[in-house]
Amino acid sequence: MPKISHVKDMTEGTIWKHLISFAFPLFIGNIFQQLYNTVDSIVVGNFVGADALGAVTSTIPIVITLIGLFIGLAMGASVIISQYFGAKDIPNLRKATHTAVVSTIIMALVISALGYFSTPHLLRMMNTPESVFREAVVYLQIFSLGLGGTMLYNMGSAILRAVGDSKRPLYFLILASILNIFLDLLFVIKFESGVAGVAYATIISQLVSGLIIFWLLFRSHEVHSLTWHEMKIDTGILRRIISVGFPAGFQMAVTSFSNVFVQAYINSYGAASTAGWGIYARVDAFVILPTQSMAMAVTTFVGQNAGARKPERIHKGLLQGLFISWGISAFIITCLYIFAPYIAALFNQDAAVIGFAVLFLRLNSLFDPINATNQIEAGALRGVGDSRTPMFIMLMSFVVFRQIYLFIISRLTESVYFIAIGYPLGWFVCTTLMTTHIIRAGWEKKIAALR
Repeated sequence: MPKISHVKDMTEGTIWKHLISFAFPLFIGNIFQQLYNTVDSIVVGNFVGADALGAVTSTIPIVITLIGLFIGLAMGASVIISQYFGAKDIPNLRKATHTAVVSTIIMALVISALGYFSTPHLLRMMNTPESVFREAVVYLQIFSLGLGGTMLYNMGSAILRAVGDSKRPLYFLILASILNIFLDLLFVIKFESGVAGVAYATIISQLVSGLIIFWLLFRSHEVHSLTWHEMKIDTGILRRIISVGFPAGFQMAVTSFSNVFVQAYINSYGAASTAGWGIYARVDAFVILPTQSMAMAVTTFVGQNAGARKPERIHKGLLQGLFISWGISAFIITCLYIFAPYIAALFNQDAAVIGFAVLFLRLNSLFDPINATNQIEAGALRGVGDSRTPMFIMLMSFVVFRQIYLFIISRLTESVYFIAIGYPLGWFVCTTLMTTHIIRAGWEKKIAALR
């Protein structure tokens, strides 16, 4: 049996220490991963112009839609591998690892082609302002061609996280993020290549991080290492991965696609509103990172303990994960509310853009603890193999409720305030439904349902 040296067994020991020590490298890594798009926005906003900023930031819902299903696959692979690791079932762990990798290569080809050819149509659906449309098409088509690098990195990271290794992906991601900043400045300032330059900088940097992490997996001698002769799909394990990952990916893709229509409501208020909402989206991507990192830690923790058949430990891990996330959210809200104008000014100096950005930042940040709650709870449910419940609840809250609300409220008032608050209202509905289910759920029954 290959030796274990970088993995972490979370089925024993102090729970909160496991969660924090695992989540912290994820948090730092997620910060650097978000730097890809944020640096793009800062560079084009300050060195190209407000329209270029709007072009880059308006593509966020489409990008998340394109990779949503894949992120679900990566999440499903991480859950299944963590369960096999907790059960000490190394043969199936290796089958799951290689199945996930082969599936990633196939999906990368499909999603890249889909993104490239669907870009103009999706931007039209969002009512993207004509002043930013052409550059948005350029940015998104180049970005789509480079999605393979992003997918390689995320699946490689998911495999390492499943066995408790959240540190090594961080090191490679930091390297790639620094490379992205250098290339952004080089292409935009030196070569004056505009939004195309930041797109190329992003995909090159993402490809570097993906190739490095797969080089690591092939050179490894640990339980999750890759070998060419094992590189095939196990259909039974693939079905398990899909059963866990597809609901999460489908929910993310559909929710992001529905945000295309949310963006359309925002775009109707003009280019300044589009750019302001884009700034909010970029900043919020950082604000949610502690919660996302803790949710990922909870998913791995629950997955390992579900494999080890320890329901009481799962319950304690969920509660401790929630308390940690609430404390961090309270601190972030305070800082963001005070410094919102200065943060917005980093992206663009236009007064109208800053005004919209500050409104969106201050309004929605107040409700972040509610969003943190449903994210942590969803992570726990996915860790035990129940991805369908979070999917149904989140689709009902983030898509059905939110779209009905926006359709009605947009006909009752012309205030952008009531459009923006559609986000936190969806979070509130989701958290109410998710918490009710968690209270009624029996971890013993969910563990017993595992195969």
